Amino acid sequence: MIQPKLSLVGAGPGDPDLITVKGLKVIAEADVILYDDLAGKALLSYARKGVEKIYVGKRVGKHSHTQQTINELIVHFAQEKGHVVRLKGGDPFIFGRGYEELEYARSFGIPTDIVPGISSAHAVPALQQIPLTSRGFSQSYWVVTATTKEGGLTPDIALAAQSTATIVILMGTKKLKEICNTFRQYGQEDKPVAIIQNGTLANEKIVSGTIRDIEALADSANIASPAIIIVGEVVRLGKPFTQIIQEVQTL
Repeated sequence: MIQPKLSLVGAGPGDPDLITVKGLKVIAEADVILYDDLAGKALLSYARKGVEKIYVGKRVGKHSHTQQTINELIVHFAQEKGHVVRLKGGDPFIFGRGYEELEYARSFGIPTDIVPGISSAHAVPALQQIPLTSRGFSQSYWVVTATTKEGGLTPDIALAAQSTATIVILMGTKKLKEICNTFRQYGQEDKPVAIIQNGTLANEKIVSGTIRDIEALADSANIASPAIIIVGEVVRLGKPFTQIIQEVQTL
């Protein structure tokens, strides 16, 4: 007898080695896997032979499926096959729309489970030795999405620009000009910034600068999504910024 179930599994920030042990165990139990762009495809090799694997990825401006369609696929396969693993990049509950999928499955009486994942918001800076908090530099950090569901710049960016906290901005590359203009309005032109594209992966790309020059630096480096933006004094402590300082001193 088929026993429907949904497990939301956080795949981590990109490097397949950064998924949790429990995440791998749940993938190995799946009857169907629905996976997205930011979930490393190498993780699919941990599934049992013959398990159906369906790509449902969404990137900026490129959606293979609408969110409603994904919700319906989860319910369909849970009822038809049994245990559906929804493999999502990062952590399903941090800008991953995981709760919407969980809630939809529950409305059909499908049991649900979640395996948290390592979010790029803190893992990607950490691997570049950028601490989000550090005594004397930052006592807190904010994680903000740059874009509202209507497509505009989130008003939280203006609040963040007035804070002394470290600001981690997700899904912000398309809004970089607006973000920088907002920080300039509050006199933050010299605030350090790092942008990290494809964090944790072999094709990772990093630029560092300040609010004053980061747009030009990102443009010359052809920075694109997926990328995260880190704004704050702690950026000066990380590898990208200290390497730039060392190069300037040797000139």
